[in-house]
Amino acid sequence: MKRQIDRMTDTMTIGGLAKAVGVNVETIRYYQRRGLLAEPARPPGGIRRYGTADVARLTFVKTGKRLGFSLDEIAELLRLEDGTHCQKASTLAEHKLRDVSEKIAGLQRIERTLSDLVQACHEREGSITCPLIASLHEGLISEEQRTPRN
Repeated sequence: MKRQIDRMTDTMTIGGLAKAVGVNVETIRYYQRRGLLAEPARPPGGIRRYGTADVARLTFVKTGKRLGFSLDEIAELLRLEDGTHCQKASTLAEHKLRDVSEKIAGLQRIERTLSDLVQACHEREGSITCPLIASLHEGLISEEQRTPRN
């Protein structure tokens, strides 16, 4: 019934929906192909119209992307959105939080390495050999500084 009420107020074209949420029209089409957003029926001789429920759904997807969730993870969260699966949603978020923490740790290692290399460059002023360039050529970064590849 709610969807039927929402459809009564569906007045936006796909371009209007894109503008309302701040995404590209092609992004909406891609999300529709992925099953993240329904494609409304085209009335005979008319154009598809979108409404508030579509804005809310697209906003959910966009916010999930900003939090680092993949489209597959967002699709799973959408399947859990009825509110009765909070534990499953929490588990997904815990995994994402762990991933983010690992990425931050990796970025901090990169920051330390670059900082050390920049400092070495400043200390070797006037030298023919640049420590940064040399270390890149030689692959000389400590094991602690290496970030694992996923």
